[in-house]
Amino acid sequence: MSSGYLDYKSDQTPTGWRRILHLNWPLVFLLTAVASAGFLMLYSVSGGRAEVWAEPQMERFAVGLVAMIGLAFVPIWFWRSISVLSYVACVLMLFAVDVFGHNAMGAQRWLDLGPIKLQPSEITKIALVLVLAAYYDWLDLSRVSRPLWVLVPVALILMPTALVLAQPDLGTSVMLVAGGGIMMFVAGVSLWYFAAVIAAVGGLVFAVLESRGTDWQLLHDYQYRRIDTFLDPTTDPLGAGYNITQAQIALGSGGWSGRGFMQGTQSRLNFLPEKHTDFIFTTLAEEFGFVGTITLLTLYALVIGFCLYSALSNRDRFASLLTLGIAATFFLYFAVNMSMVMGLMPVVGVPLPMVSYGGTQLMILLMAFGIVQSAHVNRPR
Repeated sequence: MSSGYLDYKSDQTPTGWRRILHLNWPLVFLLTAVASAGFLMLYSVSGGRAEVWAEPQMERFAVGLVAMIGLAFVPIWFWRSISVLSYVACVLMLFAVDVFGHNAMGAQRWLDLGPIKLQPSEITKIALVLVLAAYYDWLDLSRVSRPLWVLVPVALILMPTALVLAQPDLGTSVMLVAGGGIMMFVAGVSLWYFAAVIAAVGGLVFAVLESRGTDWQLLHDYQYRRIDTFLDPTTDPLGAGYNITQAQIALGSGGWSGRGFMQGTQSRLNFLPEKHTDFIFTTLAEEFGFVGTITLLTLYALVIGFCLYSALSNRDRFASLLTLGIAATFFLYFAVNMSMVMGLMPVVGVPLPMVSYGGTQLMILLMAFGIVQSAHVNRPR
């Protein structure tokens, strides 16, 4: 077990304003670069009007950046102490969403708090990482893979997942399960558990496909048609396959260097659905081509790399697990979004981190990186 708070008292850590010198400044610059790419694309998809999407996003980023730097001054033991409380608060907010949440676009995912609309499922992703990091920091390493102690994190993961799935929000549900699974993996849970889950999922998929047209068919016909559309969007190009078909056209038309800034026909002529949120990556691909997309991917990879370096060089187990969990959450954001718009997985409504328009996800991510900075600044030296 980690000695937690005592570690920080016994080791030399920067104090006062000296802490700002120990920030992970490359991470700050990388996040600013990614967000700047988002401002550029939001300006483009709005037809050159900054006040529509780009300007509000820039204001939110400025506030979030200040919050991130401010959170870096918070001692890491504070996050450990509020981990359970934050998790319970998020579960209660998810219950509140199901009871009197704000409905938009056929989903009930927001709490209307007057001046702002809060999406608790976004906060839950970070709260889950916090509570799992605290749990595995408390748990003795010899017990990590024992069945009873494996059931606890599974329950912690499945409770908010079930509430989010009821909203319905498949994308966030997938991220909660995947993020929780990664936390269990890096904490040292035996690979046999993961093998069993993968085998069970594979068996379920096989059973679903084999049951089609039989007396024991597991899904409705319309659900099988959705599977067909996912596997081949051209079977219904004007219906269920429209979104992904248009996205693939935009991706392919960008070529090596793209059509040029604000010259993308798919977005400018409104063929692309949700061009400022879920499908903004396809706009970038159409206007800046392979060069633009690989540049953004490189920035994302560098963000993950600096987080991994910070986690692996940290001698506090809680701080290390927390940093790895937030890095994994960030990775899942862009991995799921890019897979979705390229047709590698169903469209599940996950935004492109720091690039897609949206206040809640931007602010939550910046605050999450503030916690990463807290772990980095306050690490034992």
